Amino acid sequence: MTLTNWFSLVAVCVLGALSPGPSLAVVLKQSIHNDATHGMIAGISHALGVALWAVLTIVGLGVLVSESPLTFALLTYAGAAYLAWLGVKALTAGNNALKPLTQGARAYRQAARDGLMISLLNPKLAMFFLALFSQFISSEHTLTDQLIMVSTVTLIDASWYILVALTLSRMGLADVLARHSKRINQISGVIFIALAIRVITL
Repeated sequence: MTLTNWFSLVAVCVLGALSPGPSLAVVLKQSIHNDATHGMIAGISHALGVALWAVLTIVGLGVLVSESPLTFALLTYAGAAYLAWLGVKALTAGNNALKPLTQGARAYRQAARDGLMISLLNPKLAMFFLALFSQFISSEHTLTDQLIMVSTVTLIDASWYILVALTLSRMGLADVLARHSKRINQISGVIFIALAIRVITL
């Protein structure tokens, strides 16, 4: 992979990471409802899902998604169902929406699960890898080239969501949000459900 191609890949990955969508909503939820650490865990787990998408695209399995309408439809509806489930949970959480519902390792596992699942079940990510990331793949690439590609997209994704979580925690919004927990919870629920509807109507 030439340096020019790598810079092009970086630009595409940065634009993909910055694009708002379900993934950003999940990281924001974990950062607001819990703290920056939970948000960063969700972001890192999301990046691991991105890494898996990159590997699958490189080895050619991603073609299955693009050529099988049934596979893509199942992915789309599974992602929408997961977003809707997150929305219902937020709407029914009441005034405790901004307080961690679980503590310790279990809360961290839930943050990791949310980040990973929304990454694997996000049709937007599937289209990104099949339509854009795949354009940088060549049969002439060595294993080193492939590792660089996977590492690039993974590190950019993780860095962006870690930055989001840290920035939010530095803004001193915790007390303000706590005073409006019920309303914030309702807004979060509506956003997740709206995203679920958008996913299946694209």
